[in-house]
Amino acid sequence: MIDTKQYVIKQIEERNIRFLRLWFTDIFGNLKNVAITPSDIEAAFEEGIGFDGSSIEGLASLQNSDMLVHPDPSTFQVLPWRPSDDGVARMFCDLLTPDGAPAAGDSRHILMETLKRAGAAGYSVNIGTAVEYFCFKSDEAPQPIHKGGYFDLAPLDNAADLRRETVLTLEKMGIPVEYSHHEAAPSQQEIDLRFCDALSAADAVVTARLVIKETAHAQGLHATFMPKPIEGQPGSAMHVHQSLFDEHGNAFADENDPDGMGLSAVAKSYIAGLLKYAPEYMLVTNQYVNSYKRLVPGFDAPLHISWGNRNRSAMVRVPRYKPGKPTSTRVEVRSVDSAANPYLAYAAMLGAGLKGIEEGLTLGAPVEKNLFNISRAELDDLGLKLLPQDLSQAIDAFEKSELMHEILGDHICDNLVAAKRAEWEAYRTHVSSWEIDRYLARL
Repeated sequence: MIDTKQYVIKQIEERNIRFLRLWFTDIFGNLKNVAITPSDIEAAFEEGIGFDGSSIEGLASLQNSDMLVHPDPSTFQVLPWRPSDDGVARMFCDLLTPDGAPAAGDSRHILMETLKRAGAAGYSVNIGTAVEYFCFKSDEAPQPIHKGGYFDLAPLDNAADLRRETVLTLEKMGIPVEYSHHEAAPSQQEIDLRFCDALSAADAVVTARLVIKETAHAQGLHATFMPKPIEGQPGSAMHVHQSLFDEHGNAFADENDPDGMGLSAVAKSYIAGLLKYAPEYMLVTNQYVNSYKRLVPGFDAPLHISWGNRNRSAMVRVPRYKPGKPTSTRVEVRSVDSAANPYLAYAAMLGAGLKGIEEGLTLGAPVEKNLFNISRAELDDLGLKLLPQDLSQAIDAFEKSELMHEILGDHICDNLVAAKRAEWEAYRTHVSSWEIDRYLARL
């Protein structure tokens, strides 16, 4: 990683960088940027670049709209898809008020603060993310480019070269990829980003989304992270693998676990926190009306607040690929969708897990049954509760959550609730083509 402003300035000169894109996101995770020329880079480092924060959704009010972007030199990377003779580079930024305070709506800062709390408790955080998405012929309709399925090859999967180009571009930007393959639905892809520290992992997801879209656009296609674009097919998840490390190594691993699962007491309380507070952070990990059309029976997406060993039908699972390798011990949250803001999603999940450790929560028995093929009576016997089933339920649980206000702050919580209630009301009052087709002729 690049760690000095002087080194960045030298790179700009040696690599003929003509434009610098200063990146940040709104509270929903949408990428924003302002471009400057090299002549302004020193001023950007020292003083920041001013902009109207009220024009970025959820960032600032109109009466307190003056904001500054301060580039983080450790995130400097050249954009490989831009011409090399007039190079373009990017840096992620901190968002500050004119008096130097962090902007309350800066979601990247929220994650940094949550990581500081983890550090104060003696932990560092590693995250690996599996990003699913669709590639369609255009952005006007979800028209698949092929009929491939899970792990298919050409000719059923004609997107292999598209994924290859995407992976090569990501690696040129210093983002290592562990796997890439075709997913279950037609035109659905998956790219698994290798685990790293949580802040870099969130930056990598934001970067990967842009790279995926740019690569698809260059071939006349449209890539989308819409959670459920095709009715009757699986939706796109963002499976988040997470682990805590302390001075002794992986804090989640315990080869002497009396339950025989290889999990430490820390890991069990962390998982219990993820489960206890799942309804409260669901609005962050699944933030759109469309998100909840992915979380329905029959499409391998979790419906219940549950955990299991190896069990992909559970909301939280403990992968067992390498049982003899304690450093690989981790938990995977499978409810998150690919449209989530990774900064807030990681902060919310980490905060919930840390709260579970702080409270010393006890983890119940794992679910070993396939929850996708289980009767209502069996579910009742297991005592499993449903995750929020639509955006409205998620808003209600989030709004009442003391923990989410503690982690994300009142500003982000209030803005999320206001925006999402407006989205739900617009959806609730919309008369859809489904209703016209179903009712107009017969009623």
